[in-house]
Amino acid sequence: MLALAPPRIVLRIMPEPAVAQPAAETAPRDAAPSDLAPPVPVPLAEVTRGGLVESLHLGAVAVVRPDGTVWTAGPADEGVWMRSAVKPFQAIPLVELGIADALGLGDAELALCCASHSGTDEHVAVVARMLAATGLSPDDLQCGPHAPFDQPASLAIARGGGRPTRLHNNCSGKHTGFLLLARHLGDPLDRYLEPDSAAQRTVRATVADLAGLPPDAIATAVDGCGAPTLRLPLTGLARAFHRYLNRAGLPAVRAAACERLLRAATAEPVLVAGDGRLCTALLRSAPGRVHPKNGAEGVYGLGAVGRHGAFAVAVKVLDGAERGYLPVVVELCRRLGLWDDDRVPESLQPFAEPAVLNTQKRTVGSVRQVLDVEGLGGWGGEVRTARMEP
Repeated sequence: MLALAPPRIVLRIMPEPAVAQPAAETAPRDAAPSDLAPPVPVPLAEVTRGGLVESLHLGAVAVVRPDGTVWTAGPADEGVWMRSAVKPFQAIPLVELGIADALGLGDAELALCCASHSGTDEHVAVVARMLAATGLSPDDLQCGPHAPFDQPASLAIARGGGRPTRLHNNCSGKHTGFLLLARHLGDPLDRYLEPDSAAQRTVRATVADLAGLPPDAIATAVDGCGAPTLRLPLTGLARAFHRYLNRAGLPAVRAAACERLLRAATAEPVLVAGDGRLCTALLRSAPGRVHPKNGAEGVYGLGAVGRHGAFAVAVKVLDGAERGYLPVVVELCRRLGLWDDDRVPESLQPFAEPAVLNTQKRTVGSVRQVLDVEGLGGWGGEVRTARMEP
């Protein structure tokens, strides 16, 4: 077998202007300019077929370890569009400002505000109920309709001759929360997605605070659902999830809001995502001790409290493929002590090494994590590293 060294790729995950730093902070004084090359994407997962490696997913990882220090692999300090991975933080003002209590929002409604849901009848019913109970209408939502992620739900709509509505959009719960926040802050409801609206400025400031960044350091663009998406380094996402879970140093009202949202997600794991999805499986595997959230284009983040203490994980797959982070997230959770022993729970096994199926539904390969965790620390068992067979 041949060892596969990290590819010498000069393309960064998200190229952006470098920020000048004092020389003593960036490299030894005797380093030559050629020694200052930026980190390159690292192997995260390999895809096999017939027992041999067919493809390789590259990317970056940031981990806040149980001792509070940060470990990174690849260009984890570069900007990444967070997409839906920050939804739990975007819902904090809804609770923090007393809006959720004033409107009587329960676990189901708050879980949907943090969700990228699968669009089943259950998901749609909760969003519709929340809108009606708060004096809003589906017409107020500015997210476009799309077919449910849940295949049976999507097929049921087609067979019935119907069309998906805005309620089926996986972000409809988040948009409902944004509408309630906008109304509370005095924004015109038709401007609730504008980056300069009071609602979006409040959301951005909340995310920035948890990530340890000034709000004006966070760039915005338009997400798939029409809402602003935020650009953070992976290290910022990991720090935000770590503070969200351990809450050290947070003001009491913010810490209580984080705890309230974690309780809601724990109580309603299916509403956060859906059956057969990693977020729901993780929530069920460690009730009250983990809050995971996926984002489009290969972004994933989570905060957790395991046997060794609180930790957080943030991953970006360079090619945007979801399958590239699934086994990495599961293995890091195992290694960092999320579960009672060093074994991956049976419910997480399909994500620990996802099967590659052909059109006959036969398993013809698998996706296996190959992240090199040298330097991560002795928090658990060994992790396999990348290799290619001849």
